[in-house]
Amino acid sequence: MAETRQPFPIELRLRQDITAAQRARDQVKLDTLRMALGAIHNLEVARTDRKNADFGKPLTEADCTQVLEQEIKKRRQAIEAYQKGGRLELVEKEQREASILQAYLQGTQLSDEDIRAIVAGFVAEHGKEFRKVMPLAAKETKGRANGAHVQQIVREMTQ
Repeated sequence: MAETRQPFPIELRLRQDITAAQRARDQVKLDTLRMALGAIHNLEVARTDRKNADFGKPLTEADCTQVLEQEIKKRRQAIEAYQKGGRLELVEKEQREASILQAYLQGTQLSDEDIRAIVAGFVAEHGKEFRKVMPLAAKETKGRANGAHVQQIVREMTQ
């Protein structure tokens, strides 16, 4: 029989906020949080499949954060598509969902100063060549900063 793992703090917070959203009858928040918790569960289940590259690896807090980042990215892509299609009511819904999920990543995200310090270290070590610095910076900040934002900072600092 498989042993049950302890839930991560982010999962506990999601579950508490689901209960609060149920009490407040906030359906959009409730649906968004349930979807996020379901996505985390789906990742955990996927790791029990022998065909999965991450088969047998235990779920980590970083995995949970990465799932939330992927869900936010999906919302941003949907916002762009809905704006092109002129579906403003769906744009507002997706923006609200993205902001709800973003609140869970605020504590784990790096500030601009932290990103600049990391990039400055790589620039000092490897020179001002974008192709050398960007992969290192992306790997270092993965899960803790938006990749596009990191790329923008690396471009600024390597010019």
